[in-house]
Amino acid sequence: MENLICLEHVSKSYSQYPVLNDLSLTFGKGRIIGVLGPNGCGKTTLFKILTGLIHDYSGTVTIEGHHPDVFTKSIISYLPEKTYFSKETNIQTAISLFSDFYSDFQKEKALNMLSRFNLTLDMKLKSMSKGMQEKLQLILVMSRQAKIYLLDEPLSGVDPATRDTILDTILTNYNEDATVILSTHLIYDVERIFDDVILMGYGHIIAADSADNIRAQSGKSLDEYFREVFKC
Repeated sequence: MENLICLEHVSKSYSQYPVLNDLSLTFGKGRIIGVLGPNGCGKTTLFKILTGLIHDYSGTVTIEGHHPDVFTKSIISYLPEKTYFSKETNIQTAISLFSDFYSDFQKEKALNMLSRFNLTLDMKLKSMSKGMQEKLQLILVMSRQAKIYLLDEPLSGVDPATRDTILDTILTNYNEDATVILSTHLIYDVERIFDDVILMGYGHIIAADSADNIRAQSGKSLDEYFREVFKC
C-alpha cells in the first residue's frame, strides 16, 4: 500500500507540556482511517500539523513528498473541530467563499446536498442548530475534489440520527481515490466505516493497524477495545 502521509519522530509541546511525543505514522492512499482517542490526547494537534496550521514541532512530516506548504494545503479538505464562520454568516456567503477560495470546490454538489438536508441559502448560522451547522460545514468540506479529507470530531455534539446522516454524507460524497482521516472518541457510531485505525493515548500511539486486524487480535469490537484500553 502506497503511503500518502508520513510522520517521523514528531513531537509537539505546549508550555513544556508534551502533547505529541515522538510520533511516527504512515497513512495510505484510498483509505478511510479512524484516529481514535480520548479528548486531549493530541488528535486536533496532529490534524493542525498536517494542515500546516502548526509549524513549531520537531520531527518530519511529508504529504505526497512535500513538507506542509501551499501545495499540501491545496489537496487537503479540512473540517476543524469548531466553526470558523461568524454567526452572522449565511449559507449563501459560505458557499461563495468556498467557491472563490478553492478551485476544486463543486458548487452544484454542495447545492444538491443542501437541498437534501433542507437547508436554504438565506439561513444564518446564528439561527441554525448545532446539527445543522455540522451538516453545513461537512457539505462544504465534502464538496471539494480533494486528495485528503481531514475531519476533526465531526460527530461531537450532535444526536445519533444526525451522526448517521453525517456518516452517510461522508461515504457517498468523498472522492474514492482519496483518503479520509476522521478523528473521534465516539467509536460505536462510526467504527463500521473504517479501513484502518490509529488508537492514540496521550501523545503516543497505542495501536495502528487495519480495523479487521485489531478486531481479530483483540476479539473485540473497536468500541469494546477502546473502552478496555481507556477504562479508569
